[in-house]
Amino acid sequence: MKKEKKIGIMGGTFNPIHYGHLLLAEAAREFAGLDEVIFIPSGNPYMKDSEEIEDGVHRLAMASLAILSNPYFSVSDIEIKRNGNTYTYETLEELKEKNPNAVFYFMIGADNLFSIENWKYSDKIFSGCTLIAAARGKKTEDEIIRQVERLRERYHAKILLLPEKKIDLSSTEIREHLQAGKSVRYMTPEDVCSYIREHRLYQK
Repeated sequence: MKKEKKIGIMGGTFNPIHYGHLLLAEAAREFAGLDEVIFIPSGNPYMKDSEEIEDGVHRLAMASLAILSNPYFSVSDIEIKRNGNTYTYETLEELKEKNPNAVFYFMIGADNLFSIENWKYSDKIFSGCTLIAAARGKKTEDEIIRQVERLRERYHAKILLLPEKKIDLSSTEIREHLQAGKSVRYMTPEDVCSYIREHRLYQK
């Protein structure tokens, strides 16, 4: 019997992608024994102000540059190409159609466990994948564990808690550095730094 392929999904605006994203994806890959991690830059995320987000073509290009050295990582334009708002449940359904023999693991920050029920068709997300939640935000470990137990009981959600792997870095911080004319070296891969400089991204 053929072994099911285990595919991780790393979604986000990646505005821009940075070492925190890469560290989380690699930690989750090892923790869950994933065969592949797909980075999916969001198209038009309905819960964020699109005016603050760089064009999808640039975010896709930066993500592609950032993952080049890892043979387990790939990038998909599945959401960038989609018209209108992008929803996680739609992305999962499309990926499952393309990979019918795979099982999916969707990576989120643990803070999202407290809002995911408000996501569009969250029940389809719970039934369509295993969530890998990483420590993030201000919630305590006890609060997170209680929320995981509640979601498991109410939705039969499959949730794995990633052992703490924090890196104090954010895309917002990188954008603020760039707008202030400061260096972002060692915050994001050098190829991404070069791309940002070449295309003059995140300038005031």
